[in-house]
Amino acid sequence: MLLVSWNLWIVAASVLIATLASYVALDLARRVKDAQDDGTALAWQAGGSLAMGTGIWSMHFVGMLALKLPIELAYDYWTTLLSWVAAVTVSGVALSIAARPRLALSHLILGAALMGAGISAMHYIGMTALQLSPGIVWNYWLVAASVLIAVSASAAALLIFFWLRRQVTGHALSWQLAAASVMGLAIAGMHYTGMAASNFDPSTVCLALGELGGTNLVQIVAIGTAVLLTLTLLTSALDVHLRAQAKVLAESLQTATEELQRIARTDILTGLPNRLVFEDRLQHAAARAQRQGNEFAVLVVNLDGFKPINDSFGHVVGDRLLREVATRLHQLCRSCDTVARVGGDEFLVLLEGDTITPVQTLLVADRIIEAVSAPCDLLERELQLSCSVGIAMYPTHANPDRLVSCADAAMHTAKRAGGATAVLYQEHMDVHTREQMDLLRDLRVALDAGQLLLHYQPKITADGLRITGTEALLRWEHPQRGLISPGVFIPLAERFGLIVALGGWVIDEVCRQISAWRDQGLRMKVALNLSMHQLLQDSLIERIEQALAQHGVDAALLTFEITESVAMDDVQVTLRAFERLRALGVQLSIDDFGTGYSSLSYLRRLPAQQLKIDRSFVADLESSGDARAIVDAVVRLGHALGLKIVAEGVETQGQCGILVALGCDELQGFLFAKPMPAATLSRWATSLDRPLEFTNSVYSGSTLSELP
Repeated sequence: MLLVSWNLWIVAASVLIATLASYVALDLARRVKDAQDDGTALAWQAGGSLAMGTGIWSMHFVGMLALKLPIELAYDYWTTLLSWVAAVTVSGVALSIAARPRLALSHLILGAALMGAGISAMHYIGMTALQLSPGIVWNYWLVAASVLIAVSASAAALLIFFWLRRQVTGHALSWQLAAASVMGLAIAGMHYTGMAASNFDPSTVCLALGELGGTNLVQIVAIGTAVLLTLTLLTSALDVHLRAQAKVLAESLQTATEELQRIARTDILTGLPNRLVFEDRLQHAAARAQRQGNEFAVLVVNLDGFKPINDSFGHVVGDRLLREVATRLHQLCRSCDTVARVGGDEFLVLLEGDTITPVQTLLVADRIIEAVSAPCDLLERELQLSCSVGIAMYPTHANPDRLVSCADAAMHTAKRAGGATAVLYQEHMDVHTREQMDLLRDLRVALDAGQLLLHYQPKITADGLRITGTEALLRWEHPQRGLISPGVFIPLAERFGLIVALGGWVIDEVCRQISAWRDQGLRMKVALNLSMHQLLQDSLIERIEQALAQHGVDAALLTFEITESVAMDDVQVTLRAFERLRALGVQLSIDDFGTGYSSLSYLRRLPAQQLKIDRSFVADLESSGDARAIVDAVVRLGHALGLKIVAEGVETQGQCGILVALGCDELQGFLFAKPMPAATLSRWATSLDRPLEFTNSVYSGSTLSELP
């Protein structure tokens, strides 16, 4: 036989390649198993089979190149390619089995047999690629041993795959390296056992000379395979990193989604469910009540006297008070009940259960009133308030869609009764609610149907009883109800979001009327009211500018009146709005002064030109020393701040005399003139026997002097 020797460096390189291929195989098995969809698993299996098969084939090929014979060796292209295909195929089988959720005994036996057969086929096909003549003389006992080693190594590899899958300790990398070393040695053992089974005739020649061979073949195959396996590992590591990042992102998105859902379903201030959740639970309660034949109740709880507390002590105290009430309501109710805050100082309670009857519900309402009325210690202050409760029962009073509105109607009845009481809904209570809804519907129509109009009430100088300007007062000429007072429809417009549209119409109409009066020769100042809803609109300034420009009106002829309570509701918002309005050149007035809770430091900063004393103080001037003292203090305060003082609601000569004596600058009231249409005011101004003159304004072509 031909003398055979081995290149130990190449042998060592083949073992290293086998170990690296085994490590990659273990890593790819995990990638295939952890793939989140069939497409990704198939891609990893295909790419993994290619990389892993090339690694195993490379080990065998480099191992054969370690064989040193006294003759020159080369390899047949097609046979070598066939051995590579066998290695890739057996790798595909291995990864396919490793991707299974668990390793059954039948899968282990069949998989080990197929993999062992494939590895053996790869090895012996690769040996055949030498194309030796005469051929290799085989030691079949060693051939059988090599096949047995291949099958055993395959079984061990599969067991290691599944064993490593269960390792969740922090030493997973060490275990994978150790397992890869064992697998690499097993694969190398199979190869060199198979090589040991081959014997060569001394006259042997290689018929594949001129094909695959050369002195640098070992380096090319080894380096190429190492690069391929390394790139595969890097790709796997990148995949792990990207999947980890994707998982973190997915968890963050899930957390954010859950938080948004929580916010969408929760009242931020109190942490109670909001109206959306309450209505959902109301529908479910109705479905259960229909199935079981039970009753349930809806309670509307509205705090009495909350606004004065909020205005007096600020929003911080008000918010803490609302949270305290929410806690008391939540603690009072059972786990099967629902307590929700639906805005402002209003709460809803849903009572369910077999024992829910009108009597039982009234008892719960009494406990709610008692709990809310208990004193609260907030910021070293003891505050106390009460609540009004309206109750509606299902199915006695209404269907689920109207139950809350029925309870709300009952709550308003409790309010009108003085508060701190609970009222069970009765049908007549809903009449007022239906009437409001009808009025709201008609008001929407009135905006486009020309039913709105302005009346003007003159303002009079206190010294010479001359007209200095007018106040525009909105009226509604309803086709069926006649003239409707703003005290009826303005609160409705504010509650249901129509006040901005109404206010915009008023601004435009006032500017149009000022322009019309100017064309008649009358230069008239006009005051008009602004609501908090309008102050909060970013488009307010633009709307005023457009109206002034469209009608060619001097901004100094406009005075905007904001009630004291509105001005002090959010002082920072008011300050910003006042600054923007003053920049336009319009005048500003604090209306209903004395009824709110002004901070003098804030009042000093507001760029207003007027204070209007509320009519409630004027009405009591002749009979109340307190009223005279308050008006006197307001006049002195206003003058000290450089403000003009206007008193509204003047109806008697006695009131007029007192106001003049106290130093009021302007008066307004029925004593001088009632609100009138613009045409009536024009006729009054041109009348020769008019009772009052118009300050700094004349007709018939004379030059108009500037207003004060």
